[in-house]
Amino acid sequence: MKKLILGACMFMGAIGFSQDNGYFFGGLESNSQWLLDDEDFGFTAPEDQFRSNNYLQLNYTLGKFTAGVQYEAYLPTVLLGYSPTWENQNGIGTYYLNFKNETLDITGGYFYEQFGSGLILRTWEDRQLGINNALKGLRVKFTPTADLDITGVYGQIRNGFDVSEGVMQGVDANLDLTSLMKVDAVDLKLGASYVGRYQSNGSNDSIPSNVNAYGGRLDFVANNFYGGVEAITKDPDVIVNEGSVSSPQLFDGTALQVNLGYAQKGLGINSTFRRLENFSFYADRYAEGNVYNEQIVNYVPGLTKQHDYLLSNIYVYSAQPRLLFNDTEKRAGEVGAQVDVYYSFDKESTLGKLGTKIAGNFSYWAGLEATYNDAEQTYDAKFIGDGDRYFRDLNIEVKNRWSSKWSSIATFQDVIIDKGVAEGGPLGQQGDIRAQIAVIEGTRKFEGGKALRMELQHLWIDKSRKNVDRKNWAAGVLEYNFNTALTLYAADAWNYEGEGKLHYYSFGGSYTKGPARFALNYGRQRGGLICVGGVCRYVPENTGVTANLVVTF
Repeated sequence: MKKLILGACMFMGAIGFSQDNGYFFGGLESNSQWLLDDEDFGFTAPEDQFRSNNYLQLNYTLGKFTAGVQYEAYLPTVLLGYSPTWENQNGIGTYYLNFKNETLDITGGYFYEQFGSGLILRTWEDRQLGINNALKGLRVKFTPTADLDITGVYGQIRNGFDVSEGVMQGVDANLDLTSLMKVDAVDLKLGASYVGRYQSNGSNDSIPSNVNAYGGRLDFVANNFYGGVEAITKDPDVIVNEGSVSSPQLFDGTALQVNLGYAQKGLGINSTFRRLENFSFYADRYAEGNVYNEQIVNYVPGLTKQHDYLLSNIYVYSAQPRLLFNDTEKRAGEVGAQVDVYYSFDKESTLGKLGTKIAGNFSYWAGLEATYNDAEQTYDAKFIGDGDRYFRDLNIEVKNRWSSKWSSIATFQDVIIDKGVAEGGPLGQQGDIRAQIAVIEGTRKFEGGKALRMELQHLWIDKSRKNVDRKNWAAGVLEYNFNTALTLYAADAWNYEGEGKLHYYSFGGSYTKGPARFALNYGRQRGGLICVGGVCRYVPENTGVTANLVVTF
C-alpha cells in the first residue's frame, strides 16, 4: 500500500512538472488529539491516547481532463466520537477522472452530487462530522442547451474504505421555463428527480429489493419575492431499528418543503416549511438510524438558526425524519417551520448612523400527530396535527458598529427542546428543557491588524419544569489577534449550578503563513451534539490537547 501511494504521488507530481499547459493542486489536512486523564472532570484517558485523522488530496488538470486521488490515514486510531469504521485504517479513500466540455461533464470513480435541495440525494464530505458518502461509479451531466441540463448517476455509496451493499441510480433534470416561455416578469425553474436503490433481499420476498424515490420542484423569482416548492415520495420499505427489521409491514415515505422570501435594500424575510414522514434513505437498509450518518443518501438538516457561541450550542436540534414502530417508541416523522427576518438601518437614521443590523429567527419542530394500530402494525398520520413538540427557538441578534474601531453583537435566545432530542432516548416521553441564553460580544480593532474580541454569555434554565438538566451556565471568551497571522484565545464555560460545578475551559491559538494554517489548543470538551449545517454527531466528554494543520497548494 505504501508503494502504491508513493507511486501515485510521484506520478501526479511528474505530470504537474512536465506539462506546460496543465496544473497541479491539492491540500493536506491533519487533525490530532492527545487525550489526558482529568480527575476533577471524571475522565480517564483510554490506552490509545493519541488519535489522528489525516487527509492528503492531489489533483491534476490538463485541458478538459481532471484527475484526483485522496489518501486518508486514521492512525494510530480515529478521533474520539468518530465511527469505528475508520478505526486504525489508512489507504486511498477516493479517486476520480473527469472530462468536461461545453455540453458534457463525465466523472468516473468517486464523486459528489446533489439533486435539488438534497432532500432526495446529496453526497458530500464533512471531515468535522466524519461524513464522506461519495458515490463510487459513473456520473454524466448533459447540457444540450442553456435552458436544460440532465444528470445521471450510478454507483455505490462509500462506507469507510469499502462501499455499500446497495447500488444507487438516479436521474435529475432542470429546465429554465422563463427562457423557454419567453416570460420576463417571473423567473421560473422546473426540476425533477429520480433516485433508486437495489439491494438483495436474501430470498426474503417480504423485503423489497428495489426502493425508488421520485421528486419534483418549482422555483420562482418575481421582483422582490422568491420561493419554491419541492415534493418527494418514496416507495414502501421495511422499518429497520438498530440493524434489524422491526416490523413485517412496508411503509412509504413523503417529503414536502416550501420556501418563501422577500428581499429589498435593508430588509430580508425568509421562511421555510417542511414536513417529513418516514423519510430517511440509506444505501444499505440495515444502516438506517446509525448515529454516524454512514451510508446516508439524502440530506435532511435541522432547519434552525446555526448558533456560534459556547452556550447557545448546548441545546441544538437534529432532524427527526424516521418512522419508529415498536414497544419503546412510536413516531412517524417531523413537521415544522423556520422564519428569518433581517433589517439594516439606514446609516443616516437616528439609530443606524454607524451601521446597525437586526436579525430575528423563529423555528418550531414537532412530531407528526398519528394513531397507531399495534395489532395490525399500521399507523395513520395527520398532515400537521398536534404532535409532540421537539424544538422551539426564538432569538434576536443586534449588530452595531460604533466607530471604525469598535463593534458589538448582542444576542438573546429562548429555546425549548425535548429531552430525548437533547440527550438521546425516546422522544415525547421525557418532558422538555427550557433555557434562555444571553450573549454580548465586543471587538476592538488596533493598528497593524491587531484586534481584541471578548464574549460574555449566560444560560438560565427554567427550574420550574420537571427537566432542569444541568441548570445554569456562565461563559466567557477572550481572543487577541496580534496580526493577520497569529491569534491566541482563552475560553471557559462554567456549569456553576450543575453537579460538580465544572469548568469547560480551553486555551490555544492559530498561526497562518501563506497557504498553511496551524492551530493548537488544550482543554475540556463538553459532551453532546456538535452540528455543522444542521447535521449533527455526538461527541463524548474528554480532556486533552488538539492540533490542526491545513495546507493548500
